Amino acid sequence: MADNKQITRTNSRRPDCVTEIRMGNSVLVVSGFFKQGSNETAADKMAKVLQAEAATQKPAI
Repeated sequence: MADNKQITRTNSRRPDCVTEIRMGNSVLVVSGFFKQGSNETAADKMAKVLQAEAATQKPAI
């Protein structure tokens, strides 16, 4: 049987964005936090990530 470890968090602040990715029988959960004074949204951050990824891709031949 797999080890199920529970992670206790000392941070009382809730994450600004949470992404869950299913990989077979496992679920990867990624929590993201922004600086508290930031005006940037999760959508703004994702747009930057997608632009950076697109810039590194080789063009299709």
